[in-house]
Amino acid sequence: MAITPEDIVPLNKVRASLTALAEEVRHGSEKIITRNGESYVALVDARRLDYYHRLEREVQQLGLLNEAADGLKRVRAGIGGASPDAARRRLRQPLDVPQSRAR
Repeated sequence: MAITPEDIVPLNKVRASLTALAEEVRHGSEKIITRNGESYVALVDARRLDYYHRLEREVQQLGLLNEAADGLKRVRAGIGGASPDAARRRLRQPLDVPQSRAR
């Protein structure tokens, strides 16, 4: 869904009309809330946010599957990979978790 100028709302207007904005969002709209004229946060339906999070997990899982498939192809072709020590170091590294998702 494309964002239109009507979907950009200053923070001071949000405070005065949160219920009406929430109803619009619940019915399919998305709102970009600005602060001092710049994008600040987005107001989206919770169901859509859950969908976005599921898509994100699917993309991550597809990436892992692609890496595994590539690794199998390399093994079958006799192409060496990382040394066992390098692989262990990589597995011990913390996962990159986006700030908004870290808790």
